[in-house]
Amino acid sequence: MSTKPTTRLILETLLPHLKVAAAYANFLQPKIAALPAKEQAKNFFAAALTDADVAIQNLVEVVLLGTFPDIRFYGEEYESSNNTKYFRAIELGSEGDYLVTLDPIDGTKFYMDGHSNYQIILSILNSDDFEAVIAISPAQNIYFYALRGEGAFKGTLEMNLEACAPLHITSAKPSILLGWGMNAIAHLLKDRYKVIDIATDYSSDIQIPNLNGILSGDLSGAVIKSGKFLDSAALAFIAKEAGWIVTTLDGSPLPPLHTCKNYSLPGLIVAASKSVHQDLLSAMQSLAASEC
Repeated sequence: MSTKPTTRLILETLLPHLKVAAAYANFLQPKIAALPAKEQAKNFFAAALTDADVAIQNLVEVVLLGTFPDIRFYGEEYESSNNTKYFRAIELGSEGDYLVTLDPIDGTKFYMDGHSNYQIILSILNSDDFEAVIAISPAQNIYFYALRGEGAFKGTLEMNLEACAPLHITSAKPSILLGWGMNAIAHLLKDRYKVIDIATDYSSDIQIPNLNGILSGDLSGAVIKSGKFLDSAALAFIAKEAGWIVTTLDGSPLPPLHTCKNYSLPGLIVAASKSVHQDLLSAMQSLAASEC
C-alpha cells in the first residue's frame, strides 16, 4: 500500500476499528479502574489515565503499523505504549507527509465519572493545518468528522463516512465554556451568557458540557488557553469546517502547525457567530488592558 495514502482512505480504514474501540470504551466505562496518575499533570483531567486510554491507543497503533507502516503517529499515551518505537516518527512532517494523532479518551475525567460526553479523537495533520478529524462519542452512539475544505459531517456509529449528513450547528445555546486558566474573563460575559468554567464548575455527579459541546449545540462559544493538536484544536477544526469562527485569543488567524511547539496551537476562541466571537474577543482585550 502507498506510503502516502489519502486522508479519506486513512479514515475509511480506521473507522471500523475505531467503532470497535468505541464499543470497548462503552463496555468498560462502568468497570473502569484508574491506573497511576500521569506524572507532572497540571490538572485533575490530565492526571486521569485509565485502562481504556492505553488499550484503545494500542489497538489503533496495531492497525496503523499493519496497514500504513510508514506513517507518522503521535498518541497521547506514547510514553506508556510499547509501540511508539516502531513508528517512523512522532513529529509533524513536511508537506504531504501526514502525522496521525490520537486522543484515545478525550475527557478522561468525564469518562471515569460516568458521564457520556467523552470522545475518541483521531486527526490527520499536514505541516500547516489539519487535513481531517474524526471524533467519536461512544456513549451517545454518534460521531463527527471533517475533511479539509470539504465541510463537517455527523452520523451514528452504524453509518459509514458517505452515509453521514452535513453538520449544521443551529440554535446553539447561549453558553460559553472557559478552559483551564480562563476564568478571569467570566465576569465580563455573565450578563449575556451562561458561563461554564471548567476548573470550578466540573462535577462528578452532574454532567456539564465538555468542549465537544460546540458540535452538539450545547455551547455557542469557547475560550481555550492552549489548543492542543490532540483534542481542543482538533474539535475546533471540525467546528471551523462546520462554519464556526476560530481564531487565536487576540483575533488573529491560526498559525501554521509547524510553527507551534509542544503539539499545541496558541489559545483559541471558538464561536458560532461573528457576534459571539466579538463578545469573546472584547472580553480578552479587556483582560489584556487591565493587565497592562
